[in-house]
Amino acid sequence: MAEEVKSFSDLKSTLIKAPAPESKAEAAEATQPNRDAQGRAYATGKRKDAVARVWIKPGRGKITINGREENIYFARPVLRMILRQPLIAANRDGQFDVIVTVAGGGLSGQAGAVRHGISKALLAYEPSLRPVLKQGGFLTRDPRTVERKKYGRPKARRSFQFSKR
Repeated sequence: MAEEVKSFSDLKSTLIKAPAPESKAEAAEATQPNRDAQGRAYATGKRKDAVARVWIKPGRGKITINGREENIYFARPVLRMILRQPLIAANRDGQFDVIVTVAGGGLSGQAGAVRHGISKALLAYEPSLRPVLKQGGFLTRDPRTVERKKYGRPKARRSFQFSKR
């Protein structure tokens, strides 16, 4: 079954015999666009407690969130700016229609989740955009979440008021 390795020279010889982990054909296959029958790319974005399911397809740049337009769902201009960041960075603003279903968290977390989902969907649709999106930090999921409440404390870190007597 497996060769028994007793010394470093044996280890070196077994590593040299091992096949290459990935061939060029498999690497080229991984960079192919991932689209469904309707020509859409799908991705899931997450931020805090919010989860966004995002579909992009070629169009006029219309963004629909939970069946509503972006300027109605995200009334604050800052949140709309966050949504469009990956599209602007990739010079694709106005070229894709975006359909989003988002749930959980607040508006700020949802905007971050949609941004993450749009970035991943753009990458699935057009893998050549990876360097631009990676440089802007759009493909990284923000790991910061709310710290859990501890027992014996009113909040995660807040303690009860100290009483000397």
